[in-house]
Amino acid sequence: MIAALPLLASLALGSGPPSVSEAVKDVVFEHVTDSRVIEIQLPFMHEPIVEWHLPSFPVTIAGHAVDLGPTKHVIFMWLASLLLVLVATLATRARGRSLVPRGVANLIEMAVLFVRDEIALKTMDEQTANAYLPYLLTAFFFIVFSAGLGLFPWTATSVGNLAVTGTLATLTFVLMQFSGVSHQGVSYFAHLVPAGVPWALWPLMFVIEILGMFTKSFALCIRLFANMIAGHIVIFFVLGLIFLIGSPLVAVASVPFAIGLYLLEIIIILIQAYIFTMLSALFIGMSAHAH
Repeated sequence: MIAALPLLASLALGSGPPSVSEAVKDVVFEHVTDSRVIEIQLPFMHEPIVEWHLPSFPVTIAGHAVDLGPTKHVIFMWLASLLLVLVATLATRARGRSLVPRGVANLIEMAVLFVRDEIALKTMDEQTANAYLPYLLTAFFFIVFSAGLGLFPWTATSVGNLAVTGTLATLTFVLMQFSGVSHQGVSYFAHLVPAGVPWALWPLMFVIEILGMFTKSFALCIRLFANMIAGHIVIFFVLGLIFLIGSPLVAVASVPFAIGLYLLEIIIILIQAYIFTMLSALFIGMSAHAH
């Protein structure tokens, strides 16, 4: 929310772009889209105090030029991962020094037990749940830390990027197939056509089941991406109403409403992390136990 103030404030001072609606739109989509520039800009200042242009690493793959340099979302994804590793390490050490966890260690332990007892064990048998619990915990905490980091000023939400959510969904898809084959062997793929289906419907059912296999992961990708990016867009547009309508009186309603949406985003982050983890566990469990 604070990240929207610099350019919006310049509009209020009369030094912004000629089209207020275009400027508000630019502020909103500049915040939620990826880029190779990281800026730190204070309210009522027209120029950023820090402007970091990320390096490029162009390579040629199969005759096509590809830039492997980091982007803004990649940098904040690395930062969220580093914070996750740091917090988990500190919580583990604190847990080892005391039989009764306190503070962050207690919070992390509660989350781990929740994912194990209320997600993994509710969708799989105990052996399968223990085998895939490390991935489920990694996905849950990665989403929470990555999305939570994006709520701070001058940061970005890396899980608001299709490449990131697509990678998470692809990992779930791979584990679904691995779970099915490891539990049932190659006969796992024989279940693509349900038993008792007439021969005439086999081609149609085969196509439907193949599509269903991929749409599960596709839904995971789009659901997480859309929910993470939508909240930021709504908050910025609510604040932008002050300048779109052109009256400071609008701030009396829009600012408290934006603050409420900002606090709601914290709950949405936890809900989306839970939904992604729960559906991943459900799909993996369904692959392991075809019945």
